[in-house]
Amino acid sequence: MEALKIVNLNNEPVGELTLEESVFGYPLKRHLIYEAVNAFRTAGRAGTRQTKTRAEVSGSGRKLWKQKKTGRARVGSIRSSLWRHGGTVFGPHPQDYQSFLPKRMRRNAIRSVLSSKRRGNRLRIVENLDLPSPKTKEMNKLLETLGLAGKVLFVDREVGRNLELAARNLQRVAVARASALSVVDLLHHDTLVLTRSAAQILAEIFAP
Repeated sequence: MEALKIVNLNNEPVGELTLEESVFGYPLKRHLIYEAVNAFRTAGRAGTRQTKTRAEVSGSGRKLWKQKKTGRARVGSIRSSLWRHGGTVFGPHPQDYQSFLPKRMRRNAIRSVLSSKRRGNRLRIVENLDLPSPKTKEMNKLLETLGLAGKVLFVDREVGRNLELAARNLQRVAVARASALSVVDLLHHDTLVLTRSAAQILAEIFAP
């Protein structure tokens, strides 16, 4: 695989890095990406909708009038679903929407997106992301220096405090740890910026 240029925070070349072919040269598999995104989103559903059945609504359980010879329809409880303020029949209840996705499928989906970023020239490698101060202007300066536009995802081995604070006020910028990268994060951002150490971690985690 062709080596990528490594730059510092001043956008000056400081070396080259040959990426792992099995991770950054994986073919595009849209069905895997779809399955991974679907599993991620369903796992995030709260599933806390709840309606009360006739056993849960307030009200007495006594029989309101005798069964026969009243001229009215028979009724057993004021909590009947036929009555106002009665229980709900077949209403929604808390449930788990999480779907099972095999570990290999999830990893291959991330490899597919990483490879797509590389092939589309939307992957940058920097030496480090050690910002001098936790200010938004430092992040804006970095984006301008590196010539980054659109939504940008910065990935490091460990997210530094200065990097986290400098990026949190910018809607189009996000940061993530290499070991906690998700397919949704990758798809949501136009450009992926990896540190040298983050690229090595990804190669270790997602190598087959």
